Amino acid sequence: MEIAGWIETNFVLPEPDVPDYRGYSPEAAAAALRRYWGVGEQPIGNSIHLLEARGVRVFSLVEYCRELDAYSFWRGNVPFVFLNTMKASERSRFDAMHELGHLALHRHHGITRSRETEQEADTFASCMLMPEFDVIGRAPRTPTLRQVIVAKKYWNVSAAALAYRMHSLKLLTDWQYRTLCVQLAQHGYRTNEPESSPRETSQVLKKVFAMSREDGVSRSALAAALHINVKDLESLVFGLVMTGIGGGGAAPRAAHSSSDHLRLL
Repeated sequence: MEIAGWIETNFVLPEPDVPDYRGYSPEAAAAALRRYWGVGEQPIGNSIHLLEARGVRVFSLVEYCRELDAYSFWRGNVPFVFLNTMKASERSRFDAMHELGHLALHRHHGITRSRETEQEADTFASCMLMPEFDVIGRAPRTPTLRQVIVAKKYWNVSAAALAYRMHSLKLLTDWQYRTLCVQLAQHGYRTNEPESSPRETSQVLKKVFAMSREDGVSRSALAAALHINVKDLESLVFGLVMTGIGGGGAAPRAAHSSSDHLRLL
């Protein structure tokens, strides 16, 4: 919260724009949100960039929270999502959309989540990442494991998630789905994603720290201003965005002018 507060004091971020879909089914909520955000039926290119463009504050989970897949909550009217960056990119994308499901479907549930709400968030994530008609039109029929691995790259999801989505849309029989699940387990693909895509990182945080670097703000100066150590700072902001901010440097300056407003294109 301290890092987010410092960023919001010094930069202009996109306003939160996550509708309240309480009372919707997960399928209807995902379809409505895709229409509202103008995503249509196309694959989501970068889940973190999409969330950030709609005002969701995205951070990574620190080391001692690695047992969690992801977490989210509302603070006032601002939504936050925390992701486990140790997982495969495809699984982290699913986690991001899962947490978006909680933000949209369960806004006032707070930290109390049930088996039902978790299942709803899973269904929402599946629908967001793999829209029904796109999957029906593009997914292979009677697929082999290899065909599933190739096809999953189009939506940038895990092989297991695509197989599950195809089964839920009745594109796979129960027997076909069970066969694929057995094969995925035999090859270790339940825990190690085959032919994984590059990890997604934060665009907002990258811009924030690039601007800070231009101002001569070092890692140590920024951490000192936030009253945390440098390691904790790096672990909370996806690590890579801190690259190049080293050495000395001035303390953080006042809020940037309108010419420095962050824009996500």
